[in-house]
Amino acid sequence: MDTTELIGLVAATMTTSAFLPQVVKTWRQKSTKDISLLMYLVLTTGTLLWLLYGVLIDSLPIMLANAITAFLLCCMLLLKWRYR
Repeated sequence: MDTTELIGLVAATMTTSAFLPQVVKTWRQKSTKDISLLMYLVLTTGTLLWLLYGVLIDSLPIMLANAITAFLLCCMLLLKWRYR
């Protein structure tokens, strides 16, 4: 693995893991009143497009980061729907 790929994987890990505390907090508090549905819909759409881009250029860091981020964002959208 070259340095560029390693930097991409570290960056992907850091930016993706940033969503985890919000998912956990929402799950525990069972409240999404302060969560913007529109923001999460737009962010999820953009993340899915980044995932597609990663697939098209065959970039592992982009694919992994955006697949995991999309999963976490979908969890937030499901929690938003469940705790509405």
